[in-house]
Amino acid sequence: MRIDELIAGRTEPVFSFEFFPPRTPDGLRNLMNAVTALRELEPAFVSVTKTGRSTQADTIELVHRIHVEHRIEAAAHLTCAGATRAELCASLERLAATGLDNVLALRGDPPEGDGTFSATEGGFTHASELVSLIASDYGRFCTVAACYPETHPEASDAAADMRHLRAKVDAGARVLITNLFFSNAAFFDFERRARAAGIGVPIVPGIMPITNVTQIERFTVMGGITIPDGLRAALEARREDLEAVIGLGVAYSTLQCAELLAAGVPGIHFYTLNRSPATRAILSALKLLRPWEQGAAPGATVGGAR
Repeated sequence: MRIDELIAGRTEPVFSFEFFPPRTPDGLRNLMNAVTALRELEPAFVSVTKTGRSTQADTIELVHRIHVEHRIEAAAHLTCAGATRAELCASLERLAATGLDNVLALRGDPPEGDGTFSATEGGFTHASELVSLIASDYGRFCTVAACYPETHPEASDAAADMRHLRAKVDAGARVLITNLFFSNAAFFDFERRARAAGIGVPIVPGIMPITNVTQIERFTVMGGITIPDGLRAALEARREDLEAVIGLGVAYSTLQCAELLAAGVPGIHFYTLNRSPATRAILSALKLLRPWEQGAAPGATVGGAR
């Protein structure tokens, strides 16, 4: 089933998980164990990334396996990086042959160690070009696209980033999933600006539970993501205590998600890093609390003033 139809037909928020193709047999076993554990929480869909060390075929094979073995809707990430138009079409044909209905269209990252993205000869420079290809030639798919509450790190400014986002939606993106963020104030401001720019499609917040301080520092530096001062200080105080870091990360993400859901977001997309315990704890608590039935409270938000 298409993700836009899942969201449109929902009676409760839509929860989803993101995984990446593992590089080893042990990694694959760990991933499938995580999928099995998270399946009990009845996700609406999962997505599988394409990493710099995996192929597009790896991603498609994995989403198909998850769909067949676990009966979960799945979306394959498809990236412009390193691919010609013909190769992208071949990947879309391969994905269509699996019977899946969803694709997450991305430009992709520059090669490791290279800060500048360069299109492959015969390929695309922007995600909006890939979205347009899918919409025009592969209309059976629901095309999902990425967005950036704190602005894409390569954008000249927030206004230019919003124009690029509007171009993706105009090209045919039907759902947007945000990059990870830790300030709900930043998300709410972004959402307001997106609606003011004429973007009407569902915007699903992307949340990454913190389980390792060094790892999250690396991700935030690469993505231009702000760690609020209070959270940064709390993490620093627990840096050498992994269990305490995980406990704080679960608590913070639970509060963050509860406020977002109370404010009426259509769902939450969890960046799992192929692990289940933190995400299971957060989503289990949210399903008990059911903040979407309570409505948003006025005042300060998680990660900053609203």
